[in-house]
Amino acid sequence: MFTGDQSGDWLYGALHRYGFASQAEASSRADGLTLCDCYVTAAARCAPPANRPTSAELDACRPYLAAEGVLLGRVQVVLTLGRIAHEAWLRAGGWWGGLPRRERPPFQHDAATRMPDGRWLVSSYHPSRQNTNTGRLTRDMWDGVFRRVQRLLVGEAESG
Repeated sequence: MFTGDQSGDWLYGALHRYGFASQAEASSRADGLTLCDCYVTAAARCAPPANRPTSAELDACRPYLAAEGVLLGRVQVVLTLGRIAHEAWLRAGGWWGGLPRRERPPFQHDAATRMPDGRWLVSSYHPSRQNTNTGRLTRDMWDGVFRRVQRLLVGEAESG
């Protein structure tokens, strides 16, 4: 996922800086990259036109995301990249319909919420070219998200 484009450069660069990846680049399946205590997935399994998945595409992919959530039972922190991923994760986990609207974690950059299952949900702006070129997401903001994830993993949890 995210190989060979700017989003991947941002993602794998940060995963490497913070100890979750063996190298800072991901260019193909055979590039030697290995992840450590990290799993990368997507809400939509295909590259939709204009990178905007339709609700039908997200609905079709949701069972796969839900199954991954169950299979990855040791997960302590889930980092969602963008509002689409944030809402897709909540839907796949049953939280969208299972939590009253006012208790659903809203999408907000660098927000952390302890979910009822004990996992942390951290949200970030997606490192798309549109977000990074306009300054909506800066390197400092991006690194801040990964510092938060590290703190949560070592138990220095802070909410909000």
